[in-house]
Amino acid sequence: MTFSTIFKGCAVTVSTLFFTLALAGDGHDHGETKPVTTGTASPRFTAQSDMFEAVGIVGKDELVLYIDRSASNEPVVNATVELESTGIKLVGTFETKLGEYHFDAKSFTKAGEYPITLTIKAGADSDLLTSELDVHGAGATAPITDASTHTQGWLRAAKWGGGVFVLALLLFFGIRRLLAIRRNSRNLLRVAA
Repeated sequence: MTFSTIFKGCAVTVSTLFFTLALAGDGHDHGETKPVTTGTASPRFTAQSDMFEAVGIVGKDELVLYIDRSASNEPVVNATVELESTGIKLVGTFETKLGEYHFDAKSFTKAGEYPITLTIKAGADSDLLTSELDVHGAGATAPITDASTHTQGWLRAAKWGGGVFVLALLLFFGIRRLLAIRRNSRNLLRVAA
């Protein structure tokens, strides 16, 4: 066995080992795995009819309501909107710059389920929409992607790559040392003969 044959064998081995590192890591395999989620999301509800669609989001101090027409998806502006729930009746104020309707949300601070009834009067059109608002406690979580999983996959691949590289170097120099010993022992036998 010559040095060039061993060198080629080591090169093929190292190439094969580094090829396995090119496989997809966490979050890059396009499989069924869902991203890690952390954080909390605001409670929300949706309601729709043949005429209107509405989405309500509860913030710290207020409930924000977005209303669109079902047929054209255009925002409904300057409508009279009333929100009713168990013992609660609120009238929304329209925010022209944002295109939103604002309600006082102090009634929805406790955890629980609230039936929602919206009465919308926009010009000659009026409709009644119903939905349910589910407000969870402080420990509720919702999908907010955690970006740190991407860097962890990179670090793992770098550690494996470094380990394989060190192993390949040890293998290369070990075989080289073994061949040098064999060569020297043959030379000693020739000199002795």
